[in-house]
Amino acid sequence: MSFEPLASDFYGYYDLLTDREREALGELRAWLEADVKPIIGGYWERAEFPMQVVKPLADLGVLSYAWEETAPFENSTLFRGFVALELARVDASVSTFVGVQNGLATGSLAVGGSKEQREEWIPKLASGEILGAFGLTEPLSGSDSAKGLRTTARREGDEWVLNGQKRWIGNATFSDITIIWAKDEGDGQVKGFIVPTSTPGYSATKIEGKISLRPVQNADITLTDVRVPESLRLQNANSFRDTAAVLRATRAEVAWAAVGTSVGAYEAALDYAKQRVQFGKPIASHQLIQEHLVNSLGNITASLGMVVRASQLQDAGRLGDEHSALAKAYATARMRETVAWAREACGGNGIVLDHHVARFFADAEALYSYEGTREMNTLIVGRAITGEAAFV
Repeated sequence: MSFEPLASDFYGYYDLLTDREREALGELRAWLEADVKPIIGGYWERAEFPMQVVKPLADLGVLSYAWEETAPFENSTLFRGFVALELARVDASVSTFVGVQNGLATGSLAVGGSKEQREEWIPKLASGEILGAFGLTEPLSGSDSAKGLRTTARREGDEWVLNGQKRWIGNATFSDITIIWAKDEGDGQVKGFIVPTSTPGYSATKIEGKISLRPVQNADITLTDVRVPESLRLQNANSFRDTAAVLRATRAEVAWAAVGTSVGAYEAALDYAKQRVQFGKPIASHQLIQEHLVNSLGNITASLGMVVRASQLQDAGRLGDEHSALAKAYATARMRETVAWAREACGGNGIVLDHHVARFFADAEALYSYEGTREMNTLIVGRAITGEAAFV
């Protein structure tokens, strides 16, 4: 399938990809435009997740690319960033589903699992045979998860007993397994566990009333004497440093999704401005509308340059927490500006779902906060450049 770079890739970053990577992006974009874009507004309004997208995502390789056990062809972190952009350009909730299934759940197994655990679970997650979730955030612990986890794990023979609560866990109303991060009562270290959601004592309740990422099925999880065997403990996840290794990669991917959300809002506003006639001519010919569009394109171009370089650093094994943090903080802040300009360019029509802009405008708020708030990511970068920690 032929691939056409997006007009919003103003400086030609797609040229950095291989022909095979561009071909795969073209296939993904064609499916998103044909099968997701026309229906997603209704699912957003009903706060339902379109489960029919799971199999095509798996068939297209979106859930497989990152893992040596399942990758359909050799590909780069840069390519996978563009995959996140393409997904979020159409819908940030579908992008978030992939980020949880592929980045957080499968990523936890890739980072913390033994060889045997990787071989057993990664292919099942990559094929969509099972669905996963990632349980870190708690009702009273978000930004301070490194030290503030209250969920506990107690070793009893060949089993672990988990107790606690988790909140804002994406995919958790329908996941088959959830990776639960808990503090070991024995040594005080954070450890990861593969918890089948059918396990007695495990319950997940959907969080209602969201104004952002409405199709994403976030849940409150309660763990009451949940027993899991030692074989389901992530064998190579022995402290929060291992949890952080998962988040480091996915935080950069959220930055890519933020760029995609900006692109989607910008493109929708541009299309609207070309069609909407006021004072006898398309509003695209009005100076102030052009200013909104040019400012949006500038934000997209600057953010894209940052996330492209972050992915190149990751491919080179040089990506640090501070690099992911700066990309996430900057790209989401610029996204917030961009979706606001897009909504403004559409006037009153920018607050209804018909033109897509309203959905991007609302969804940006969740991306701005999850996977590390702007404030926390700022402090991570601040520590790196000054040598001083200012978290408390």
